[in-house]
Amino acid sequence: MRKTLETVAVLLLLFMWAITGLAVLGPKPLTGRIATHFNANGQPDGWGVPAMIWLVPVVAILIYLLMSLVGRYPAAFHFPMRTTPVARRRLEGIALGMLSWLKAEVICLFAWIQFETIQFARQGEGVLPPFFLPAVLVVIFGTILWHIGAMRRVAAPSR
Repeated sequence: MRKTLETVAVLLLLFMWAITGLAVLGPKPLTGRIATHFNANGQPDGWGVPAMIWLVPVVAILIYLLMSLVGRYPAAFHFPMRTTPVARRRLEGIALGMLSWLKAEVICLFAWIQFETIQFARQGEGVLPPFFLPAVLVVIFGTILWHIGAMRRVAAPSR
């Protein structure tokens, strides 16, 4: 499953870079101003020049690389519970799974924001869907909580 999630994350990064490149360098480049920030209601409340559109893909790549680097050293993970060597390997596997899910989810979030930002710039207006922020929070924190629960079950002492 981790390889599939890695593939999804890479494809989303490529998608994000492709739509950004087309928006800036394509036949109809963005002009004027673009939304650089959205409030909790999904309305743009910060504006910038079209060159700022590169910021989201650059930050997404940095986050992707950082999360990939962290995933290379599972032996350095600290789990706040006593564990056996066998359980430790299982905990590392769960933690790596969580990292893979979060990587794909965060890159998907960035790709969605980039797509919407480009659409808003082309149309001159727009609002993120009202379910955007709640959906992001539920997905990200749901993933974390589910994996923490799985870790607790693995580390729980057998009776």
